[in-house]
Amino acid sequence: MYRFLLTRQWVILTLIGLVLIPVMIELGFWQLHRHENRVARNERIGKALDAPPVPAERLTSPGREVPDSAVYRRVTAKGTYDTEHEVVVRRRTNSDDEVGFHVLTPFVLDDGKVLLVNRGWIPADGPQTAFPKIPAPPRGEVTVTGRLMGDETSAASGIKDVRGLPDRQIMLISSGQQAHALGKQVLGGYVQQTSPRSDSPQLLGEPDHSGIGPHMAYAVQWWLFAAGVPAGWVVLVRRERKDRLAAAAAEAQAEPVEASPATA
Repeated sequence: MYRFLLTRQWVILTLIGLVLIPVMIELGFWQLHRHENRVARNERIGKALDAPPVPAERLTSPGREVPDSAVYRRVTAKGTYDTEHEVVVRRRTNSDDEVGFHVLTPFVLDDGKVLLVNRGWIPADGPQTAFPKIPAPPRGEVTVTGRLMGDETSAASGIKDVRGLPDRQIMLISSGQQAHALGKQVLGGYVQQTSPRSDSPQLLGEPDHSGIGPHMAYAVQWWLFAAGVPAGWVVLVRRERKDRLAAAAAEAQAEPVEASPATA
């Protein structure tokens, strides 16, 4: 009755189903892990943003990476802006997806070390090869507050670190590169300025730490697909059996009835 399952077509179909089930289950768990990582990231960012600000030098130092636990922490620093060595970061967008620059200004601390401060976004109102006009920061000694960020990399950001750019333009924010350019000790990472407030450059908004994305829904979908494979296989088997029985019955009805011998 079910001998057709041994045919080449059904053996291949069954093997494909047996391969798809664990693959779909694994894809579901992959999306579940992405969901869990997103939730954990949101919690970490929220705690960092809610924590009281601390001096930047407590969380970072020259030549060292910013630890994950310190990223987005609010920090403060007292010093003076060094606009002479200010650079801009190319191809950055604002909240309206307009393309422009981020303004990266060295901030010289009281002990002579340098903290890189991202003062915000400005539009690209001219040729990309020209250094844009940048609103000046406050003069003299000031206290800066902002979110501590790790150095940018091509692997993490997807931005290629292009060389040979116009003077005072960069693609990625790297404390190591800026330390080499300045010839000074530069604290690892950089700070996204939140205070003093400024309309230009436009201060960068907080990172999104409320959305969880569609990963949980995708996980459920993959698991439903995995459950649907054996269910679909059963439906196809029953349909095939029904079609074969119907064909056999029709064939039996179509066979000619043998004539009975004539009587004398």
